[in-house]
Amino acid sequence: MPIITNIEDLRVLAQQRVPRMFYDYADSGSWTESTYRANESDFQRIKLRQRVAINMDNRSTASTMVGLPVAMPVALAPVGLTGMQHADGEILAARAAKRFGVPFTLSTMSICSIEDVAAGTGNHPFWFQVYVIRDRGFIERLIERARAANCSALVLTLDLQIIGQRHKDLKNGLSAPPKLTLPNIINMMTKPRWGLGMLGTQRRGFGNIVGHVSGVQDMGSLSEWSAKQFDPTLNWNDVEWIKKRWGGKLILKGIQDPEDALLAVNAGADALIVSNHGGRQLDGAESSIRALPRIVEAVGKDIEIHMDGGVRSGQDVLKARALGARGVYIGRAFIYGLGAMGEAGVSKALEIIHKELDLTMAFCGRTDINTVDQSILLPGTYSPN
Repeated sequence: MPIITNIEDLRVLAQQRVPRMFYDYADSGSWTESTYRANESDFQRIKLRQRVAINMDNRSTASTMVGLPVAMPVALAPVGLTGMQHADGEILAARAAKRFGVPFTLSTMSICSIEDVAAGTGNHPFWFQVYVIRDRGFIERLIERARAANCSALVLTLDLQIIGQRHKDLKNGLSAPPKLTLPNIINMMTKPRWGLGMLGTQRRGFGNIVGHVSGVQDMGSLSEWSAKQFDPTLNWNDVEWIKKRWGGKLILKGIQDPEDALLAVNAGADALIVSNHGGRQLDGAESSIRALPRIVEAVGKDIEIHMDGGVRSGQDVLKARALGARGVYIGRAFIYGLGAMGEAGVSKALEIIHKELDLTMAFCGRTDINTVDQSILLPGTYSPN
């Protein structure tokens, strides 16, 4: 086992251990992938102010997200097909999040179902992500299932009315379970750990959908159903309808523009996530960290603001917090850990990010994450507007 010191180490190991179609699914963006790359690189342009001769003892990264206590202002983002990165992946990631004291967000397009994750974590609260789809009855049933599973917040994704083209997925013939083409078979034969894990579980399809929708009993019928169900007519009335049906904490994911942020406030959401879907939808869109300050300026006093996109370190978390994000989501960072080492890898990813966050905060002269603001950043290296 190599020595793991950062998220990049986990990424390299995951690439070695996860079949190409599923690794590429997580580690890619749409079209030229310019926004995917910018999400990461724009963090690197922001510089920190180092402070010295300040008491750095008794540090705390504890905070809250939508009023819920967190060990650090980080949540695991919803990622589709997580259970294809590693057998029972959603359950394992939720367990690691529970142990660390941060939220886990389950995707509608997960392999393990809502009920699987609830049972696998002893009914520990987690968050559930939902889309607006044409079958409103299915949404209502999903919301009721989330409520029954003790979900403590609903995350509504707004930027997937239509699906951006990701070249790698088309070339790999992405599917769950994987299509047994000759190239895929040959590639999977080089991933014995992954294969043994998959042989040991029955969870290989979309657990939240198959068996819960009329006419969808297998993966073939699911593909036809899902292609027709993402709703391009989504509007803010749908958001208000879901909020009313849910009645609990509602977080809106996919906000990139201040005008949309104002509409999110008017819709009555508890929080919004500044996000471009990890660079997987509109290629050429602005990176999340660059969009963040304008949205904070526009609505930061009226709604809790979170962000995701390009977060690969605790330093990234600290920079986002300094620019006004109450919480930060990690997607690929924990997926790399899961693919590399299963549940232990997710725990390792959280430990790495927490240590980097804690030490960097101290070097910047702060001992409490709740006192971090723009003054820890070097003027001129970030945009306040």
